Amino acid sequence: MRIWNNTTFVFVLLIAPAFPQNTTPVHGFNQDPANSAASAKATDRSIESLPTTSTTLSQDQIRAIIEKVAENDLENDKKQRDYTYIQREEERKVNSQGEVQSTESRTSEVMMLFGSQVNRLIAKNDKPLSAKASTKEEERIQKVIEKRRNETEQQRNKRLQQERKDHEEGRQWVREISEAFNFHLVGIEMIEGRETYVVDAQPRQGFHPRLKYANYLPKFRFRIWLDKSEMQWVKLDAECIDDLSWGGFVARLHKGARILLEQTRVNDEVWLPKHESVKLEARMFLLKNFRLDEDTTYRDYKKFRTDSKIVGMGEVQEQK
Repeated sequence: MRIWNNTTFVFVLLIAPAFPQNTTPVHGFNQDPANSAASAKATDRSIESLPTTSTTLSQDQIRAIIEKVAENDLENDKKQRDYTYIQREEERKVNSQGEVQSTESRTSEVMMLFGSQVNRLIAKNDKPLSAKASTKEEERIQKVIEKRRNETEQQRNKRLQQERKDHEEGRQWVREISEAFNFHLVGIEMIEGRETYVVDAQPRQGFHPRLKYANYLPKFRFRIWLDKSEMQWVKLDAECIDDLSWGGFVARLHKGARILLEQTRVNDEVWLPKHESVKLEARMFLLKNFRLDEDTTYRDYKKFRTDSKIVGMGEVQEQK
């Protein structure tokens, strides 16, 4: 379940595939599951040989960590489906000098219902929705539930097949990331009482992409914080270091665009989103440049039974 909101589409497309999203491989790229299994075993052996106290790691060791973190993130993605939480998005409209002109916020409850992520809007600008708006929101969610509840066996098999495909494509993206960057261990840092590796990634000269969109990777650099004991990513700070265009003249992302993603450990079993910050300037369809300055925070994590139902005006039956 990908919880980062869709204003981060550029970074999700180009950087976050290190922690896999839905991507499209170039035709003919190897997708042999046996190769993936062998690669996973090799990564586990590399992880086991990591020093426990050293503050220096080789390129191969860091790549092994990145691969293990990405594999764990795929498993963590499944656990996220058992949780509901509150998401608050705050968008600041800024002028050409970067001065804030206005601020708007949307607060939603995020949950998984019958295998689909659902965001129920509950407040705008920190004020609860009106009775009319709330009823309309409930009706929208009920339509989603009914669609999934009436899913045929063929539709379900197709959905599960797509999930397996996404899982494998995620592994392929990890290999692209490990080849696209040179990694450097900056040091060890404590975050929320947990030790993390702090790793810088700079584009590697001579990188030859094999997956669609991977040719954009050299346009970015990032710093990532990796939990030492859990082998999970804790924080990602990515920056666009050159103007980037795609789709001909469809869109251009300007140099300096930046995103910060943070996760937190919940119930000693799952990593869930904590904070997201996006700052970018872009041009779409040759139109006027637009600036995006947005912060999203997440809170009130609760265990949620995925087959629960919504009753009345949105009362969720939580797992007891």
